[in-house]
Amino acid sequence: MEHRLPLSRTAIVAAAVAVADRDGLDRLSMRRLGRHFGVEAMSLYNHLPNKAALLDAMVDEALDAIPVPTDPDWRTGLRGRCLAQRRVFHDHRWALGVLDSRGTPGPATLRRHDATLGYLRGTGFSIRAAGHAYVLLDAYVMGFVLQEQEIPFDAAAARTGSMPGAYPLAELPHLEELLRERVSTGDDAKEFVVGLDLLLDSVATLVTPGPRTRTGSHRGAARSTPTP
Repeated sequence: MEHRLPLSRTAIVAAAVAVADRDGLDRLSMRRLGRHFGVEAMSLYNHLPNKAALLDAMVDEALDAIPVPTDPDWRTGLRGRCLAQRRVFHDHRWALGVLDSRGTPGPATLRRHDATLGYLRGTGFSIRAAGHAYVLLDAYVMGFVLQEQEIPFDAAAARTGSMPGAYPLAELPHLEELLRERVSTGDDAKEFVVGLDLLLDSVATLVTPGPRTRTGSHRGAARSTPTP
């Protein structure tokens, strides 16, 4: 406890994120963070009022890595944002569960939401369409990541024709053929992109045509219609 690291809210949150990334959220405690900085756990409460505030700050810190789109082509911008969002959730595997359990988004998260909505408004979306697009894409990314993390694809089981602890795939012929197809031709990243592009095709129907909207070069643009 003799050597003390500089103590600040920023440093505490960064250390907590590192612990959760490396060892899992269940290994994170104020006492452990205190030992990291060479202080008693109570010293941390001078910077964060409680563990709940720490969790909120950790999510805010982790998700701040998701970029706000800037490309003038809204489809390219949103596609890049969703791909980055998936990467961030996998870099911080604890973050999705915390985000789902908390109802207090931090300032960085709110600023990012606002900036992304502003991007959508500036590329041809009405207020309502921007909200629809934002919610739809966020739900897809988070749902897909949750499935990846909670129900990981077991390629070995598919190759051997069994599902450990469940049923032999021979008794589930349609599931078997799908799993074998995934073993031979795809992975989760490719599946994610397929679904994302289908969603972006649908989002294109929400966009009001205008001089700042450049969807004409993509197959989804042909179905673009003004939002009612």
